[in-house]
Amino acid sequence: EDDFQFIRCECCQQESSDLKLLTCLHTLCLSCLSKNQPVGQCPVCQTTISQGNDIPDMDNLLFTNLQARLKVYKKIVNGVDLLCDSCKKAGEFWCFECKEFLCSECFKAHQRYLKDHETKRVVDIRAGSAKDFLEGTRRTSSLSCSNPTHKSHAVSIYCKKCCKPMCCICALLDSQHAAFCDIHSETQRRQEELGTINQELRQRRSNFEAAYAALQGEASRLEEAQREMRELIRRRVEQLVQLLRQAEEELLGLVEARQERGRRELGRELQRVEGVLRRMEAGERLVEKMGLYATEQEVMDMQPFIKGSLEKLQRLQPPVLRDRAQPGDFAECKARLQAL
Repeated sequence: EDDFQFIRCECCQQESSDLKLLTCLHTLCLSCLSKNQPVGQCPVCQTTISQGNDIPDMDNLLFTNLQARLKVYKKIVNGVDLLCDSCKKAGEFWCFECKEFLCSECFKAHQRYLKDHETKRVVDIRAGSAKDFLEGTRRTSSLSCSNPTHKSHAVSIYCKKCCKPMCCICALLDSQHAAFCDIHSETQRRQEELGTINQELRQRRSNFEAAYAALQGEASRLEEAQREMRELIRRRVEQLVQLLRQAEEELLGLVEARQERGRRELGRELQRVEGVLRRMEAGERLVEKMGLYATEQEVMDMQPFIKGSLEKLQRLQPPVLRDRAQPGDFAECKARLQAL
């Protein structure tokens, strides 16, 4: 359970069949996304999302498919209602290709006609781990041809011109396609491309972490400067007579106004940098899970979207702190106190 918490909605932490991948690389269920749509921000990192009724059309196929595959594994582990999908007898085998349970008799027929399909005994699957089961389903998952009439045909070719996988029939008969390559090479290239971008982001992340720490330190110094100045004002004003109470209030108001402005500016910067860090964490986690569990179909469907989001993160720059004014500049307050 702990290993696969990442497939839940990152807002409500519930499993859902309608998971959407945002451009900030966080995953929300359709319900949470609809609730946050009027706010216009991701509830995890506060990055701006589409307004109105626009819902991102990138389904998180990796997470939703993992949920479905894990449900089968849980069913096998629990051993409840394991019935043959053909004759409803006790299911003793599982076919990774057909995605069906088989009794011993149906298994014999299955092996006679579909002996190339990978099958395992239910007891063997139960004795293994969830990751072993997922790896088996990953190996048997196949890509589908981009031509809707050839959905059942095996896909082994990738057209670089169309940027789509296709079967041999499409490659031979359609003269518009060109610059073919092996589909496995293309999926491997896409995985490596994501890994390269992710590695570069890890290096850039240290810059954002340093900026975030500096902003936090600046915020602490701002609060300390405010505390010290308030204490000085109170100590001096308390020595004066009742006639100087109005001056005390004016000075306190001036300090509060200065600090509120600085606090708002720092708050916005902290929130922005924190949001970028969370997006980077989400990107690292998503690329990692793609490498571990994604099928070739999922890589083909999701990689361009994830790549675009990661490239946007690459273009972000951490805030420059050297030009920021130092907190606690109360020269005007001190001058007025001296005059008093």
